[in-house]
Amino acid sequence: MGRAATRLPLVQALLERQGIDYEIRLTERAWHAAELAQAAASEGFGVVVAAGGDGTVNEAINGLMAGAAGGDHAPALATLGVGRGNDFAYGAGIPLRLEAAVSALAAGKERRIDVGRVTGGDYPQGRYFGNGIGIGFDTIVGLEAARLKHVHGFLGYVVGALKTFMAFPPAPGISLEHDGGRHGGKSHQISIMNGRRMGGTFFMAPAAEMDDGLLDLCMAAELNRREMAALIVAYTKGTQASHPKISQYRSTRFHVEAPEGGLAVHADGETICRNGSALTVECFPSALRLVGVDGSRQ
Repeated sequence: MGRAATRLPLVQALLERQGIDYEIRLTERAWHAAELAQAAASEGFGVVVAAGGDGTVNEAINGLMAGAAGGDHAPALATLGVGRGNDFAYGAGIPLRLEAAVSALAAGKERRIDVGRVTGGDYPQGRYFGNGIGIGFDTIVGLEAARLKHVHGFLGYVVGALKTFMAFPPAPGISLEHDGGRHGGKSHQISIMNGRRMGGTFFMAPAAEMDDGLLDLCMAAELNRREMAALIVAYTKGTQASHPKISQYRSTRFHVEAPEGGLAVHADGETICRNGSALTVECFPSALRLVGVDGSRQ
């Protein structure tokens, strides 16, 4: 469970204070949260609560979607942000403070949200995501940060960004298809979002809604280092739309090809591929019930 394990006594105390009937199952390895969520579906649980960061939530969503595809009863999803990143919760309207999230869970307010699926790279069968996928610069930064043995969290991301800036890999040539047409050119960074924020700081789609049946794409053309640095600052404010090298689209489906390869891709922070050549990203409208939303944000 990593960092989440240290919060377990507090989580239990808060659940009991709210009178919530629960059963705790701890993850032991990668993809175990997906297996537990799918098992909960087959066992008839009403709600699956993912207590962790965005990676844990991603696995839980994949398990619930797999259970639903197999014809099992589909539990609702709830999240308690006790991991490093809570971008999904931010976009979905779930309180970020643990105490407030448990109170919202007890209140039981529900909403239906869309789910995305990316197909390609290491996942020819597809992998679902709740928040969004990144293609290019931010994925490379994340891969660099993951290689660091003694630096973690936001500082690790900073170090990874500095290393990526020094190397500054070239922008691959891409072809992009969506509901409104087809575009080509070189791109250093593409985000396809269901939620609004990535990395706890970067508002890649500040106007995105998780229940509109659409995914929001933000694409940066080929950039130099100065332009990239300026855009990173803009992302933290969500003001990148006015930049001349930014394109934005909304669509039910996107297809991205890089004939010569070079697509580094993550979904909710989980690596999809390091050097891919083709991806298809689709929106599944209202595919998931979410419990524990903050009514004041809806």
